[in-house]
Amino acid sequence: MLPGLLSVTFRSRSPQEIVAWARQARLAAIEWGGDIHVPPGDAARARDVRRLTEEAGLTVSALGSYYRAGSAAKQGPPFAAVLETAQELGAPCIRVWAGTVGSAETDTRQRAEIIADLRVIAQQAAVAGVRVATEWHAGTLTDTTVSTLALLREVDHPNLGTFWQPRIGDTVEQGVADLRAIASWLGAVHVFHWRTVQDRRPLAEGEEPWRAYLAEVRACAPAVRFASLEFLPQETLDDLLRDAATLARWTAAVGETAP
Repeated sequence: MLPGLLSVTFRSRSPQEIVAWARQARLAAIEWGGDIHVPPGDAARARDVRRLTEEAGLTVSALGSYYRAGSAAKQGPPFAAVLETAQELGAPCIRVWAGTVGSAETDTRQRAEIIADLRVIAQQAAVAGVRVATEWHAGTLTDTTVSTLALLREVDHPNLGTFWQPRIGDTVEQGVADLRAIASWLGAVHVFHWRTVQDRRPLAEGEEPWRAYLAEVRACAPAVRFASLEFLPQETLDDLLRDAATLARWTAAVGETAP
């Protein structure tokens, strides 16, 4: 497992700055965000960001798109534009969102639309050699483990998986159980340590849960390549260097380290 970074951690920074900082922090990869840094449909920008990333010796781990399955056709860029951008970026995976509301608020019709859309885009991406993974997030059909598993099983497409991140307030045991349950679909892990949404802490304060999470990923989903930093107490280079060093120690402890 290798340490990476989500570019959305630094939305106010340019791709050039993010690449330079990631390299200075000795990270291995960047998941580029589609909201600012690599917008859908801008092929030239995607090619430029890919070049910057690769020339720095870094890997593009994914395109973090904001495509909303089931409603994106009405509210955002079509998936064809997202997929083309991912190909130009050299991203092996596209992160998407499973709808726009939580599982308890999603009615039967909406759920069916989301499932059908995910199946279609998973197939489209498969033809292009790109994987699709859902964001693990509140306000979508991946807001609980039960709902996420039901969704993945109903879509039933080998090219669809999910990313994972801890839910605020969950116990370590719950996080480990989540990872074990979704192991066969797990594509990547997003790493941060919060007490609350407003209280973002240095990553080292989350050593107990994160060592347990990464050990579980290594044990049950050894094909997962990247554990990537997302969110810092302050969006500064100093915070990145500190938390990247912490993450590098943890990922090295479970078997691999950044080149």
